Amino acid sequence: MLHATEVIGAQTFDSLGNYVGRIKEIFVEPADQPNRVARMLIGRGQYRPLVARYDQIASVVPGRIGLTTDEAALDLYRPNEAWLAVGKDLLDQQIIDTNGRKVVRVNDIDLSDHRTNGNTELRITQVDVGLPGAVRRLLQGVVPPMAIRRIQEKLPPRKILWEFVNLIEPDPLRRVKLRLSSQKLAALHPADIADIMEELSPDERQGLIGSLDEETAAEAISELDKRLQTQVMEKLDPEQAAHIIEEMSPDAAADLIASLDSETSKEVLGEMEHREAHEVEQLLKFGPDTAGGMMTTEIVVVSEDATRGEVVDYIRFHEIPPDQIDNVVLINKDAAIAGTVPVARLLLSGSDQRMSELSFEPLLSVKADAHDKDVFELFDKYNLRSLTVVSRENHPIGAITVDDVVNRMHARM
Repeated sequence: MLHATEVIGAQTFDSLGNYVGRIKEIFVEPADQPNRVARMLIGRGQYRPLVARYDQIASVVPGRIGLTTDEAALDLYRPNEAWLAVGKDLLDQQIIDTNGRKVVRVNDIDLSDHRTNGNTELRITQVDVGLPGAVRRLLQGVVPPMAIRRIQEKLPPRKILWEFVNLIEPDPLRRVKLRLSSQKLAALHPADIADIMEELSPDERQGLIGSLDEETAAEAISELDKRLQTQVMEKLDPEQAAHIIEEMSPDAAADLIASLDSETSKEVLGEMEHREAHEVEQLLKFGPDTAGGMMTTEIVVVSEDATRGEVVDYIRFHEIPPDQIDNVVLINKDAAIAGTVPVARLLLSGSDQRMSELSFEPLLSVKADAHDKDVFELFDKYNLRSLTVVSRENHPIGAITVDDVVNRMHARM
């Protein structure tokens, strides 16, 4: 086991034993091999620095690098944004531990050495975020390498496997060049991603959002507090912001757009698809302290004469997400609300049963202009999971879920 701090700064000698210089940096090419040290930067006084490829490294021990060739065969250094610089981009930098679901600071990098075709390849295995790495950095160049190793062996290790590391790269062009994988990050629960975002600087936060797909970004932003939601969205390009907001539920989208300044909200709405923009604009007409201001328009409405089998087929055909269906809303021939059926009753009923036979009693609904206090009282009195919102003509136009109630009450605490 080697460490990046034992390689960076090491003396380098060519195949004849001649001194070439010191290692100033080591590079990984994520697009090629995500964990292999592909190149080493060799500084040599006033001369232009050289670069040794992975297949030109003969041996590596703490403080000393041997090459398979002479100095003349080495390339001159030319900066490349597609290279990940271990010293500059990793050491002392914040990264995301997707396994531990948190942001940590890198103290050192663990490297393994592999003999391949007469040369030695170094590969990143773990990231040291504990006390041993910090002590190693502190004593580097002051205490002999073997003495440092004896000291660190007595300290409790704290390391992250390289496969669980997600880098934070604010620069979108560089992020694309490095091809940073966000699959591990996207697999986290949105609430965990939101917690991670809260620990980052504004630029790092924007970089993280830029690395996620739009659906995951929407779910994560929805978990942030209103202040951070606004900060994140106002820094995004209006088109990107629109695509993310389109992935949100209409009520969450409306709340978020309402928090933006008027110019930004107008630009974002202008970039959204017509249907989604229209839904949000309709919700924005309701006061924030009303039932209409709390509701989502994503509801399932069917005829009270429909059978359970027909309704299930309808839900399947339209691929309605399960988390969108607490209750199925029933309407009569005049399109007025006639009842609601909890999803649980659909599961326990026969295929030929009429929806009117499964309707929840008593029939509960609330007008869109009702005060949110009235909504809270209904949820508390009847222990509801969902409540239908109706127009003045009694037509169902949306629903309020228990999550909406909890979030609204939490915001007032």
